[in-house]
Amino acid sequence: MNNEILLRLPTEAEIAAFWQDGVVCLRQVLNPVFVLAMEPAVERLVNEPTGGTMYNMSAMGAEIAAGGEAILDGGRKGRGRFISGTDHWRVDSDCREFALSPEIGAIVAHLLRSKKVNMWEDSVLVKEPDTAERTAWHQDISYFHVAGDQVCTTWIPLDFADAETGVMSFVRGSHRWDAQYRPNWFVSNSPMEGTVGAVVPDIDSMASKNEVELLQFDLGPGDLTVHHARTLHAAGGNMSQTRRRRAISLRYCGDDAVYYFRPGAPRKPHHEFVAAGDSLDGPDCPVVWRE
Repeated sequence: MNNEILLRLPTEAEIAAFWQDGVVCLRQVLNPVFVLAMEPAVERLVNEPTGGTMYNMSAMGAEIAAGGEAILDGGRKGRGRFISGTDHWRVDSDCREFALSPEIGAIVAHLLRSKKVNMWEDSVLVKEPDTAERTAWHQDISYFHVAGDQVCTTWIPLDFADAETGVMSFVRGSHRWDAQYRPNWFVSNSPMEGTVGAVVPDIDSMASKNEVELLQFDLGPGDLTVHHARTLHAAGGNMSQTRRRRAISLRYCGDDAVYYFRPGAPRKPHHEFVAAGDSLDGPDCPVVWRE
């Protein structure tokens, strides 16, 4: 591993917090120079033509809003865009090098208490200034065709992120709730058709009644959050008129993870060639770290 990339590993207290709360904020664990070197790759993706790996979530939100179901901060459409996509590592060499970084893999392995770490997918998420679309409350595991307790998501900012620009919020301890929730379309609370499970409850209402505790962390380059794949989380729109909110999210699996197919959730092309219970090891879920 490169010590100029990995500044430190999680402490025992941080590992305990991850398993107790379902999320942990790790400050200055990655060299900011390493993180910010991804800016050109993110810009390439943001500006790629239609039909690439990025999707205009604001356009989807506008379509959903016509039916009255989109969730917008302030209840109005902003001038900015929410753009996101997944599996960039398959088509972009910079994204691949970042996603398969053994330094990030080592951080995840320590948190998951795992002897190996497989990459599940990468994602780029950009909310431009004055983007009203919120990210709905959801569980990542609902979208993943995988079973296991050692499954998590990292969120690595390229900009300073706070409540104004739409940093994420997490329901503390929700990874230990019994319910399995249906996936939604991110800019709407409506679940995807054909999926199974419970509908995500009204977390905002529950929080206002102190029925749940929300955690939120201001972050800058070099910091990251890591949350359990069952932890409920959401993000606001970017209400800043000048600041962007760019982040790279990497999703990883540990020792106990195997393929498990969830009805209705979108599948990846390689899922045609694997069966429930199969190991993830292979070119489509590469091992990024091994003890």
